[in-house]
Amino acid sequence: MKSVLITGACGQLGQAIKEIESEYTTLDFFFATRDILDITDQQTLTDFFSEHTFDAVVNCAAYTAVDKAESDIDTARLINATATKYLTQITAENNIPLVHISTDYVFDGNSPTPRTETDAVNPIGVYGQTKLEGEQFALASNPKTIIIRTAWVYSKYGANFVKTMLRLFSEKQEIGVINDQLGSPTNAIDLARVIANIISQDSLEYGVFHYSNEGQCTWYDFAMKIKELSDSSIHINAIPTSAYPTPAKRPAYSLLDKTKIKKTYHLEIPHWEESLKRELKTLI
Repeated sequence: MKSVLITGACGQLGQAIKEIESEYTTLDFFFATRDILDITDQQTLTDFFSEHTFDAVVNCAAYTAVDKAESDIDTARLINATATKYLTQITAENNIPLVHISTDYVFDGNSPTPRTETDAVNPIGVYGQTKLEGEQFALASNPKTIIIRTAWVYSKYGANFVKTMLRLFSEKQEIGVINDQLGSPTNAIDLARVIANIISQDSLEYGVFHYSNEGQCTWYDFAMKIKELSDSSIHINAIPTSAYPTPAKRPAYSLLDKTKIKKTYHLEIPHWEESLKRELKTLI
């Protein structure tokens, strides 16, 4: 049985992995919240790994408040970059494979086609920049690193677009949702299973990979599908990004090419609409 450390256990993905852990009888998960393991403290990490042995580490810890990061740069960098550096160094010292979760925000969102792992990165905000720095630290420090970039993650846990829409549907009669940003929603449960499936394999391929659910939509399309599946009567207006200014600029195009991860790890990826339908059954 493989012992697997999950950092960021209270986040969306950490909780999603917790939900599906019983499906993976060959994996023994250790879920570490910040109270148990503060990865921003290098000495704490050193002490922790001197007392525990793991066969793999999955770093789900991240500063994901995209807008707040613009004014809270030091904290965003501490969690997304410096802590990742500490974690990759300690895993490298102990010869432990690391799965590190990253984001489409490392790109500028100007591509006309789905982004591949070899495309040039060009983050347009603090969140994307600090996540990119984390990637670079990981790849430089631990040769046994798997980076999984994902986008538009949602679940029954934490704060996310789906839960926000359901709340607004119950509070308002009419809302506006952006219709000029394109991407593919990612069900955290699907991503959790991908991570568990990868770690379960005897032989790992390291490097950068992209993962989201199949298909594409705008935030407006996403909201309309949530409305349909939840039988809401709310009126949703399609609005441009310019009508909803935010401190952090969003990528206009967030589609990720998933060819590499599908071929390397023999994955079948669900369409976002099917995954949304499944997840809404647990939320409504």
